[in-house]
Amino acid sequence: QVQLVESGGGLVQAGGSLRLSCAASTRIFSINVVGWYRQAPGKQRELVARITSGGITNYADSVKGRFTISRDNAKNTVYLQMSSLKAEDTAVYYCYADIGPIYWGQGTQVTVSS
Repeated sequence: QVQLVESGGGLVQAGGSLRLSCAASTRIFSINVVGWYRQAPGKQRELVARITSGGITNYADSVKGRFTISRDNAKNTVYLQMSSLKAEDTAVYYCYADIGPIYWGQGTQVTVSS
C-alpha cells in the first residue's frame, strides 16, 4: 500500500506560479513512474506530466514549456512546478504512483483567476 499526499494547491492569478508537492509513504526510488493528472469540472481526468525512475519526463502538450516535473528520491517527494498559469489550468490535480497497481493521492485544487 502506498499513500500519496498532495499539497501546494491554491488560488493564483493568470500568469502566476505554483509548486505542487506529493509526499509518498514509501521510498519512491523504486517506483517506475510517478506523475500528475488533473481533472477540471465536467471533463475527463487527463495526464499532465510523469517521470520515470530514470528521469525521463513526459508532458501534455498543453503544459509543455510551462510545467516541470521532478522527483526527490531522498525526500520521497514528487514536485510539479507550474508557471505561466492560465485559467484553463484550473482543476483538481492528482498525484499517482504506478507500481503495477496505481495509487492515487486525494487531490489538490488549483484555481487560476483570469
